[in-house]
Amino acid sequence: MNDILTQLGKVLEERKLADPDSSYVASLHAKGLNKILEKVGEECTETILAAKDAELDGSTHNVIYETADLWFHSLVMLSHLNIGPQEIMQELARRFDISGLEEKASRGKK
Repeated sequence: MNDILTQLGKVLEERKLADPDSSYVASLHAKGLNKILEKVGEECTETILAAKDAELDGSTHNVIYETADLWFHSLVMLSHLNIGPQEIMQELARRFDISGLEEKASRGKK
């Protein structure tokens, strides 16, 4: 699974430099961080609504679809900030054997 994120990260870096008229990713980068953040926020809202609907009707298809959109746009945001998916995976790996409560408490100490 990590391979997919790594591959997507590479593609996003390549498309960052593409012609904005021929690449959705390049067009987002050309519009700047605020537009990218707007898309992340929009996808976040759609994911939340899909999850609420899934709890009511038991269908998870839209949650999966919207979460993929959210992750994609989050990766575009990271790419814009020159952060690769590997850096996020390393941070998650660092937290793996730490309780969530301990990790949260340690944030104030950094």
